[in-house]
Amino acid sequence: MFIPFESKFQLLALPERFTFPFYYDIHPMAKHAVDLLQHRLKSESFGHDFGLDRKERLGAIGKMFGVLVVQDNSGNLGYLAAFSGKLGNSNHHFGFVPPVFDILDAQGFFRREEVEIHELTIQLEQLEGSNELDKLKGAFQVFQVEWEQRIDEVKLKQKESKTIRDIKRSEALVQDSENIEVLESLLREESMHESRALKALKKQAQKELFARSEQLRLFKQEIEQLKAKRAAHSAEVQQRIFERYTFLNALGQTQNVLNLFAESPPAGAGECAAPKLLQYAYLHELKPVCMAEFWWGMSPDSEVRMHGNFYPSCKSKCEPILGHMLQGLDVDPNPITAIHPAKELEIIYEDDWIVAINKSPEYLSVPGKNPQPNCLEDLKKRYPEADGPVLVHRLDMSTSGIMLAAKTKLMHQRLQRQFVLRKVQKQYIAVLAGITTQGEGEIKLPLRVDLEDRPRQLVCYEHGSYAHTTYEVLEVANGETRIRLLPKTGRTHQLRVHAAHHLGLNCPIKGDDLYGQKADRLHLHAAKLGFYHPHSNEWMEINCQPTF
Repeated sequence: MFIPFESKFQLLALPERFTFPFYYDIHPMAKHAVDLLQHRLKSESFGHDFGLDRKERLGAIGKMFGVLVVQDNSGNLGYLAAFSGKLGNSNHHFGFVPPVFDILDAQGFFRREEVEIHELTIQLEQLEGSNELDKLKGAFQVFQVEWEQRIDEVKLKQKESKTIRDIKRSEALVQDSENIEVLESLLREESMHESRALKALKKQAQKELFARSEQLRLFKQEIEQLKAKRAAHSAEVQQRIFERYTFLNALGQTQNVLNLFAESPPAGAGECAAPKLLQYAYLHELKPVCMAEFWWGMSPDSEVRMHGNFYPSCKSKCEPILGHMLQGLDVDPNPITAIHPAKELEIIYEDDWIVAINKSPEYLSVPGKNPQPNCLEDLKKRYPEADGPVLVHRLDMSTSGIMLAAKTKLMHQRLQRQFVLRKVQKQYIAVLAGITTQGEGEIKLPLRVDLEDRPRQLVCYEHGSYAHTTYEVLEVANGETRIRLLPKTGRTHQLRVHAAHHLGLNCPIKGDDLYGQKADRLHLHAAKLGFYHPHSNEWMEINCQPTF
């Protein structure tokens, strides 16, 4: 699995620290390893349809790959390669590290348990797919109606009998008053006999209906018991699988995946490329030097994945595991939590009621989880006596441009209402890392947060919020596109996803480290803001052109 580098790459200077896997620049060694792996991916199929030769999906899907540059005990440099999950429905391919635990092993317990679960599924499908349940339901309903009709007929006859008895009583009182007591006794006996007959009939109906309903209940119970048995069996198998996922770190310590997650591990935990690579390196006494992960093939429908682009490790599945596996390595610091210096506010408009600033890129609008300088606190320091100031809206940390603040609560309320009612006109200027063939148009892709990889957003037609953007291409030059973006809604990362997604412009914004490729900065700038002044109610526009 260890693939040595050519002689000239053995002389490259090693990085000072190992790659921080959730936010990184590609080291030249890792880039060389990626080039070698991608050359192989272009020439071999591996039994997997990446969809590289067409636009239609037809079952195609891309795959995340990873490389880990390592050094052996003799000081030789080379790399390991891995893929996330399975490739071509197999866990094993020549030149790739094996899984931490191979659930597809024909001799392993999972295959045996899989057969049992499959048999339970077949039984369920047979029961649910048969018409026996419908037959029992139909027969019960027919039987119930028949009994109701029989009882109604008896009740009707009893009503007629009562009417006849009442007539007999009335006639006896007039014609035969001497024998009225004998007649009354006979009529009462007749009435009681009919009541006992009706009661017996109802009891018989209840008994027979219960017998039919019991058949229906037992059939449903059999289905529910099979479902419960299958669910319990699946949960037990999943637990046994997780128990076999144990991970080493550079200190030689081992942790079970169940101990690494505060709650139950997500499905597929431990199957990503990075844990596979580090596990193999530790097991074979190979020193990790640097790493990189990239997407190869067609993007999923919901996510933004560009063919050949580099991506960080996923947080939901990998962060707890890699947090353990990287212990003992000297790792690059997390740039997200690094304290950035405060920047001087750039005021572009101010009066007695409002302030407009030009926010710097890579600068927080409001305080986040980690203590960092931010625009809101900077404004409060600049205007300590103001009733506020309160930011009316926000920009992503990476986005630069116009942000409004109100000096009083009343002004804030009036401005915020305009944003809520979508009366504010917003224009952004962006540079796309590529060329789009469409001069102008609109994009409507609903968005929701990726619960497994926050703050990344997904396109989701089932649970996503409506998101609408119009655009106009301004210039195409040097393989890039300068574009004007006009968001009609204000969803998180809306412009970034609408630009990068294959159903949008299919061209990420330059420097987008979430949906494209990292650069000197995110080339997205809030350049124009139109609104009604909250005090004078006059329409005004603020302009601030980008520096890129």
